[in-house]
Amino acid sequence: MELRHLRYFVAVAEELSFTRAAERLHIGQPPLSQQIQALEAEVGAKLLERSKRWVRLTEAGKLFLDDARRVLALSEQAVQTARRAQRGETGELRIGFTASTPFTPLFAAVINRYRQRYPGVSLLLQEMPTLPQLARIAAREMDLGFVRPPEHAVDDSIHLTTLRQDPLLLVLPQDHPLAAQQVVSIGQLEGQPFVMYPKTAGTGIHPQIFRLCRAAGFVPHVAIEAGEATTIIGLVAAGCGISLLPAAFEILHMEGVCYRRLAEPAAGTMLQLARRAEENSPLIAAFVAVAEEAAAEARPL
Repeated sequence: MELRHLRYFVAVAEELSFTRAAERLHIGQPPLSQQIQALEAEVGAKLLERSKRWVRLTEAGKLFLDDARRVLALSEQAVQTARRAQRGETGELRIGFTASTPFTPLFAAVINRYRQRYPGVSLLLQEMPTLPQLARIAAREMDLGFVRPPEHAVDDSIHLTTLRQDPLLLVLPQDHPLAAQQVVSIGQLEGQPFVMYPKTAGTGIHPQIFRLCRAAGFVPHVAIEAGEATTIIGLVAAGCGISLLPAAFEILHMEGVCYRRLAEPAAGTMLQLARRAEENSPLIAAFVAVAEEAAAEARPL
């Protein structure tokens, strides 16, 4: 049994005329009659009663008509689903993001715009540091990731698109002597206790802080480590030390803490979108296009 057999039967059942059904289907009447007879033989039941003047549905035909319509509707639904998937309009995307990403207005703009444009796509969002994101994308356990630049070169299997640039900010206790300055140089931080992410966290900020301090002629003294930015800021407020964090965290106004700009132009980071380099999924391509569109509208950085 083929779908065309069902279409032929439905046309005859709705028109109750082989002549009108043949015209509707743009085929000859004799071939149509032969196809209906073949269908009845395959089904093993008489579906239509005919005479020279009329055509009627049998009881079996009435029941078969309902199911035939459902089958045809499902087949059309399957076609439309496949076409939507081809256009990137349905499916599921697994997306990672770093802890600082949700604090950037760009992230909210991208997610909201994508949801509005592609409501049929399910987004599975998960927070994790940059390096684990890249590993999971390479292993096809994640599709996309909002990441910060890693310390080492990224494998050729991963493609990074820069969405925006963010300065690093100095996070200080409000009563710290350096809080009297609006701009602080890295060299002035020598000898200060640092509150930092642990090296094993997989963030790009940890090695960047060491690189900036070494360029200024010293190695930072890490007084305490914490895995969450909010914890780091809280420890700074408690007088445990100072820290450097992406400017996105400036939105977190915690009592006893202030933020100051750094003088060094290199004291900055980027928000990037990671994906597999050879990826050809329409779903992923559509998300990347939305992200690039939103990033372009958000500039100048």
